[in-house]
Amino acid sequence: MYQITMKIEGMSCSMCEAHINDVIRRVVPGAKKVKSSHVKGESSFVAENQPKMNVLERAIEDTGYQVLSVSAAPYEKKRFGLF
Repeated sequence: MYQITMKIEGMSCSMCEAHINDVIRRVVPGAKKVKSSHVKGESSFVAENQPKMNVLERAIEDTGYQVLSVSAAPYEKKRFGLF
């Protein structure tokens, strides 16, 4: 699994966050933990496979926002335990 984080310019409210989240869910089937923050200017999600970044960036930019950077890192579920 991969944790994808994108810096996005142009988000100014919670509706902008919703637009970005909708695009991510549409372009990346099976995307999980999708969240965006207009305050931080970033969006992140978890995906089983690394998505085609150029397709995702184009879809976001077609919505009216600018993708400044994209990073992908391996993702491991956090496990809780007593030890």
